[in-house]
Amino acid sequence: MLGSDLDIGDYLDHLRDELTRVDRGAVRQLADLVYQAWEREKFVFLFGNGGSATTASHLAEDLGKNCLSEAALDYRSDGSHRRLKVLSLTDNTGWLTALGNDLGYEQVFVQQLMHYAAAGDLVVAISGSGNSPNVLAAVDWANRRDLITFGMTGYDGGRLRELQQHGLHVALDDMAMVESIHLAVCHWVVDDLSARINGEGRYRA
Repeated sequence: MLGSDLDIGDYLDHLRDELTRVDRGAVRQLADLVYQAWEREKFVFLFGNGGSATTASHLAEDLGKNCLSEAALDYRSDGSHRRLKVLSLTDNTGWLTALGNDLGYEQVFVQQLMHYAAAGDLVVAISGSGNSPNVLAAVDWANRRDLITFGMTGYDGGRLRELQQHGLHVALDDMAMVESIHLAVCHWVVDDLSARINGEGRYRA
């Protein structure tokens, strides 16, 4: 853990330096894929374990709410505003515990995909190690069912980096730093989608 060896100044300097190494093209590609899902009214499914689970939850919440204008958020409106269909598979405690208990933890994500997903939907799989069995099972199933898969990894990328169709790799051997970078770029993806949908910022006509 870098924070054990570095004081706060050095730690933040290191984080800044690693952020400059992020593959901007990969982040833009994730933003493009999410926007295409919105355009085509496809689902976006997000999942991971531990810190990556909370990143999935956070991104799902932000994409669901923060990309809509105030008019679109008004439940009294005519409902004509297109919404992104986004779901974090880490958030249903009943589902997760039932599947983990009855079928094994490896199946907690893939079984949910089997209920909800269809060809053309987008799967965003987040795994610092890239070797989480439940993440790999879900991505393997999604690939074989013509879904689009995007992985977010750290360390050497593990098996996920080989299995995914697209992805963002943070080549660091520190889980906390990897997770911080994943979440940081996710916030840009949310802002980019919001700007595109609402014709704001650099997307202003």
